[in-house]
Amino acid sequence: MSGTLYLVATPIGNLEDITLRALRILKEVSLIACEDTRQTSKLLQHYLIERPTISYYEHNERERTEQLINRLLEGQSIALVSDAGTPIISDPGFVLVNKAISLQIPVVAIPGASALLPALITSGLASHEFLFIGFLPARSGERRKKFLEIKSLPFTIICYESPHRIAQSLIDAQEILGARKAIIARELTKLYEEILRGNLVELSELVLEKPLKGELVLVIEGFNLAEQTIIDKEISLGQAVLNKMQTDNIDQMTALKAIARALGISKSEAYRRLQLESKES
Repeated sequence: MSGTLYLVATPIGNLEDITLRALRILKEVSLIACEDTRQTSKLLQHYLIERPTISYYEHNERERTEQLINRLLEGQSIALVSDAGTPIISDPGFVLVNKAISLQIPVVAIPGASALLPALITSGLASHEFLFIGFLPARSGERRKKFLEIKSLPFTIICYESPHRIAQSLIDAQEILGARKAIIARELTKLYEEILRGNLVELSELVLEKPLKGELVLVIEGFNLAEQTIIDKEISLGQAVLNKMQTDNIDQMTALKAIARALGISKSEAYRRLQLESKES
């Protein structure tokens, strides 16, 4: 019988963020395939785990897949880990998993840490529907194309970005998506963990003034039909505010502020227009 391929989630920063099951599996498998053996060795040493490791990263993925598959077919069980977080999510492993599935080798997920979910649940943005798009494209043109593709989607958008590209990515995002609410989650679970809140315009200005370092997750508010209809002049401002209150379960002034942001006007100007509408009706 073949061995089992375990996909083991490891901490994204704080070494305490690992499950008891993950530790047991790492102690029991015949081999641990690591994105970077040096990085994984820190975790293994911390928990006194002595198991052989082998590198498995983007540039040796296809070659190494054959070696690992042969070991699995021989009956050895293997744990696949990335440098941090859950394997396969924006990390190597897709080729190996699909090859194992095609050969009916058992594939078992050992769930645990991942940067995208902590960023989402601390964002204050809608979490019942969201879209994770991985790392943003490195080139501005491709990045803007991606933002255009998701512009009309009603889901909260989650993506990863590098510190040296985040400023330009925020500029691209605000030009395509407008002044939507957003957060940047930086260095999650680590010593300098930080959540930066605002809208895309405010975050862009902030990052230009003070460049960021570390691992970054960008979470952006999804398309809002209530706001778009007022921009397209399909409904009144008052109706848009009412729709926003009901959809997001918020008070009138908070809804008015959100609509004003979508229209690109101040809250006081939106309030003035709302009062004018009331007099005319």
